[in-house]
Amino acid sequence: MKNQRVWMVPIMIVLGMVMALAPAAQAAEVYKLALSLAITGPTSDAGNPYSKGVEDYIRYVNDTKMLKDAKVECPIRDDQYQTDITKRNFEDFLADGIVLYLNYSTGSTLALKRDFEEEKIPTIPASFHAGNLEESTYIFLPISTYSDQCIGLAEYIVSNHKGDTPKVAMFIHPSAFGRAPVEDVQKAVAAGLKMEIVEVVEHGKDLDNTALLQRLVSKKVRYVLSQTVQSPVATLLKDAQRLGLIATTFGEEGKLTFLGAHYTGGNDLIELAGTAAEGYCWTTSYTLTSEPGDGTTFQLMLAKKYGRDDKTANSHNYTNGMMVAQTAVETIRRVQAKGGKVTRESLYAELNAMNGAKAYSPGNTVGPVTYSPTDHAGVDTLQIYAVKSGVFRSVGKPFTPTFVAKIKK
Repeated sequence: MKNQRVWMVPIMIVLGMVMALAPAAQAAEVYKLALSLAITGPTSDAGNPYSKGVEDYIRYVNDTKMLKDAKVECPIRDDQYQTDITKRNFEDFLADGIVLYLNYSTGSTLALKRDFEEEKIPTIPASFHAGNLEESTYIFLPISTYSDQCIGLAEYIVSNHKGDTPKVAMFIHPSAFGRAPVEDVQKAVAAGLKMEIVEVVEHGKDLDNTALLQRLVSKKVRYVLSQTVQSPVATLLKDAQRLGLIATTFGEEGKLTFLGAHYTGGNDLIELAGTAAEGYCWTTSYTLTSEPGDGTTFQLMLAKKYGRDDKTANSHNYTNGMMVAQTAVETIRRVQAKGGKVTRESLYAELNAMNGAKAYSPGNTVGPVTYSPTDHAGVDTLQIYAVKSGVFRSVGKPFTPTFVAKIKK
């Protein structure tokens, strides 16, 4: 009997250790992402719904067990559009062991480019600046660059203009975000795009654009192509409406037809500009909730599920945030499906393989997401939209600008 007790003690100790270790062995994996962006401060009108799109999709992934027992964590921090805050946030996220990073602004993406390289961490920013990709291997843009978008709009002007060579003005943000596409549009013109850029205007904080608009009309400008954010465009449109200078038909002589790239448009612009937005032409690679489809249905369901208001639910920047989260999670899912370990290295390799038969269609873009070792500019196709009776409606079919390839030769 005494011998039995002696043997029982080590057996019980071993059993206890096994039971203690069992929960740890069965614990679900946690994949860590992170996002730093402007929830407050400049461009928060885009950053706020963008953050909610990321947050809601990550919640949905975990709630529906999309990755089985594995979870995704994605802390979101407000950087107020200040690069120094973004950098501190990024360093904190690295210390927490993130495997993929979601950045926001053009300025901070450029400033942290070398850090992304040194840390070898795949990064998906909200900035579509073409310069993000120069001397970079770890930045992956979600959709076509601002340059591609502006070239696409320029091609649309040329294709639909009636008369002599169309005269165009560019209305841009006073930053790298605004300036970068100008040179590429100029290159397209030099390569044969039959359009004249009469003036490039970097807008300030002026609340009255009367002198600018009258000057453009006096120079026979018929088109104003904008690369900035919604607020200055809304002010420009309202001033043009007050002066009776908004064209009622595309390219109307003596009037101005307004066009813009991704961050100049969407429902926020209509809310800010009111009836002055009528006829405004805009391009992005995202689908809109004003156009029925599977992506729209899913987006509205997601926003309702997590208690978002109608403004957020219908924002193209909510779509934008959703889409980068979808791309990140899909990359994780693909590594997981292969039985691989989810690391920075495996995610980087999987992103670079996202092309051909492995292209990814999230449902809320007008073309598939494609990446390769030599192409990190996500969705290549664009859609033109125009405001009709107070709602953005698609014009024509999705397209890829032809001069983009010509200026890269």
